[in-house]
Amino acid sequence: MKNMNLKAAPLVLALLGAGIIGGAAVEAVHHVGTPATAAVLPPMAPATVPSPGTGDRVVMPDFPGITQRYGPAVVNISVTGTREAQQDMSDPLEFFRQFQRGQRGGAPERRVPVRGMGSGFIVGADGIIMTNAHVVKDANEVVVKLTDRREYKAKVLGSDPKTDVAVLKINASNLPVVTLGSVDSLRVGEWVLAIGAPFGFENTVTAGVVSAKGRSLPDDSAVPFIQTDVAVNPGNSGGPLFNARGEVVGINSQIYSQSGGYQGVSFAIPIDLATKIKDQIVAHGTVEHAKLGVAVQEVNQSLAESFGLDRPEGALVANVEKGSAADKAGLQPGDVIRSANGKPIVSSGDLPAIVALAQPGQRLQMNVWRKGKQVQLTADLGRSSDKVAAAATPGKADGGKLGLSLRPLDPQERQESGMRAGVVVDDVAGPAEAAGVQPGDIVLAVNGTPVATVDQVKTAVAKSSKSIALLIQRGDDKIFVPIRVG
Repeated sequence: MKNMNLKAAPLVLALLGAGIIGGAAVEAVHHVGTPATAAVLPPMAPATVPSPGTGDRVVMPDFPGITQRYGPAVVNISVTGTREAQQDMSDPLEFFRQFQRGQRGGAPERRVPVRGMGSGFIVGADGIIMTNAHVVKDANEVVVKLTDRREYKAKVLGSDPKTDVAVLKINASNLPVVTLGSVDSLRVGEWVLAIGAPFGFENTVTAGVVSAKGRSLPDDSAVPFIQTDVAVNPGNSGGPLFNARGEVVGINSQIYSQSGGYQGVSFAIPIDLATKIKDQIVAHGTVEHAKLGVAVQEVNQSLAESFGLDRPEGALVANVEKGSAADKAGLQPGDVIRSANGKPIVSSGDLPAIVALAQPGQRLQMNVWRKGKQVQLTADLGRSSDKVAAAATPGKADGGKLGLSLRPLDPQERQESGMRAGVVVDDVAGPAEAAGVQPGDIVLAVNGTPVATVDQVKTAVAKSSKSIALLIQRGDDKIFVPIRVG
């Protein structure tokens, strides 16, 4: 399942690496602390101060208290290892060395050293530690350092690149631990605090607010990220994000940046999701993800009008994988999923977030909007490792009103595309061109209704007054394109 509602164009989605030597890409984070205690401490109550001019009490977070109480449960992680890299064959000396060794042609791979630093936090007094998967990637040796300067060699119990969560174990006991919170109770605008080692400056505390919840990023992950404006830089990766009560609500993981450093936007993995991954790793050493088998996109105002929705909400199904859980449940391109297991789907990113927290085999009850009516569907979620074939969805398109010149698929095109029917865009102008339709696109459906001839497209378009949603296939991708007419 893929959902992309942020454009990556001028921005760089950066993993928070630091301390890199020899071309490695591993991360750094360290943390604040005072004398450690082994007991699990209760959440802290935020302080209150008078509001100027009103006399009302305003809740203020006790950041010094949070740092003093939970800082000892945050650890530094040092990583050494190797990874594969290609030789630079543009270097004449390197080419000559390869020629002497008889390695001609191509750019041979070699092992390069990897060194890096990262951070984590203790969630079990017996030495269970959570961090980012990319912090320990390619690691041959992982060393954990506590705030009291004790060091331990750590075992990587498992890591999950899909969610960027890893679990370590050190041979120790009676360790200080953090208190875990819940993202459900986290509110946008709430104060949050991070502890880490940006650019190697250990025990650095930064604070800010929650900017948004449930963010979907264009990185092929299904993580509903917490967006904050906390200053997070190379070196913070794997560190905890605390709420005002001192509870860990996320794992700092990524930033959006044009410079590679902090520019006001950072992302954390929700602790609810991370804890489920941790529990699977501790119990089985591996992680199994649920899979619905759909590609979804946002519903904007034009698409909402096209599908007869009262507001632009939900996850619009653009593609259904053949043989997937979604296919077996009867989901179709053009369906708008409005709720799943009783939880409303406002943004398209809400759906992969719900699936990411589910287990393979779990049932997903969906409220679906289809052709102006509510439909109830149930899917038995599959496994992300299941191999399914791409869907072959029939469809067609129109002419004058949209500015499209269309023709049916010829037999060779049908054979190459695997589609039994379709209408090819030969030329485009007017509203369709302005909306982004291109020559060579294949229109599969109009307003969620599959079409197989140009006449079917004209009939469907004639029934629309304001907006028309075309399901377009371009290469291997399918997407709904809203077109305003009239």
